[in-house]
Amino acid sequence: MTALLFAGCADQSGNSKKQQTMPDSNGIIHIGVVVKDLEESLYFYHRILGMKEVREFSIDEDFGNRSGLSRGVPFNVKVLQLKEGEYSTNWKLMSFEEQSVIPEKQNIQDDIGVQYVTINVEKLEPYIRRLKENNIQLLGKTPVPLSSDRHFVLIKDPNGIFIELIGPME
Repeated sequence: MTALLFAGCADQSGNSKKQQTMPDSNGIIHIGVVVKDLEESLYFYHRILGMKEVREFSIDEDFGNRSGLSRGVPFNVKVLQLKEGEYSTNWKLMSFEEQSVIPEKQNIQDDIGVQYVTINVEKLEPYIRRLKENNIQLLGKTPVPLSSDRHFVLIKDPNGIFIELIGPME
């Protein structure tokens, strides 16, 4: 995602690059997340963050191999959305029997790649209440005011992905 944000800005030598004209896109990025425990993650994203499961699909051995996704390991994908719709971001959860061991991150600089997602919400208070009811730790000294009407809350999902919740308290 970071590469997409900074594509065309400058190369490593500091020379600016001419931005390429790309074919039109619908502007939506779908995100696939490999999780340790699919049921635990579904609970978190559905019950805590309010995402809805909108569909699921399977990747078979043949497609997993031909596509380069999984070296032929079949897997199932659960597709979630915050708001149902054709042009909504899809949060795709999947799990594998054999898992890589990844050290737990304490801060976003502890690893490379995508480290956090931001969810803008209409009201933080219901989220904070559900987080506390489910013993999910608010990180840092959050909620932190960003302006007179917006606050920032940082949490981790069951897999260690940082999630920023941003919005008014009430």
